Amino acid sequence: MDTLKQLIREVPDFPKPGILFYDITTLLKDPGGLKSSIDAFKDQYADLGVDVVIGVEARGFIFAPVLAYALGAGFVPVRKPKKLPAERASVTYALEYGTDTLEIHKDAVKPGSRVLIVDDLLATGGTAKAVTELVEGLGGTVAGLGFMVELTFLPGRAKLDGYDVFSLLQYDK
Repeated sequence: MDTLKQLIREVPDFPKPGILFYDITTLLKDPGGLKSSIDAFKDQYADLGVDVVIGVEARGFIFAPVLAYALGAGFVPVRKPKKLPAERASVTYALEYGTDTLEIHKDAVKPGSRVLIVDDLLATGGTAKAVTELVEGLGGTVAGLGFMVELTFLPGRAKLDGYDVFSLLQYDK
C-alpha cells in the first residue's frame, strides 16, 4: 500500500487554508495504481456474497461500478437531490456547518440484499452513515463499507461502529 500512497498527490491549503488534500486523481491515472486498488478491494470483498455495490456521488462512482463488475454484482448510485428520475428514498444528515441530502431509487436495493458501500474518502463518517440508513431503510444488509482513503485523525470509523469498515490507505495527519 505504500506504493499506492506514493501515487497520491498531497495538495496543501485546499480547499481552504490549513487543509491537506489527498488528491487521488494522480493514482487513478496510473494504470498499475488503479489496477492494484481495484484488485485490493476485490480481494477484500470476494467472499462476502455482495449483491449490489453502492457508489456515493461523486467520487464513489469511480470505484463502485468497476468493483461491482469484478465481484459479479450490480451497481447502484446514491446521488444528490433531484438527480434520480424514479421514486426515491432520501436521508438528510448533519455536516460540520449545515446539512446535506442523499437519494437512492426505492427499487435499487431489494429486501435482504447484501450491499457494499464504496466511496473515495472516510473522514467524519456522516455521508457513509447516511448511506447505511438508506440501505437499511430499504431492507438491505450492509455487508461492508470500503474507502480508498481514511483520515484516521477524524471520527469517521467511530461513527460506523458495528459495520465492517475497510480502507486501502490511512493517513494520521
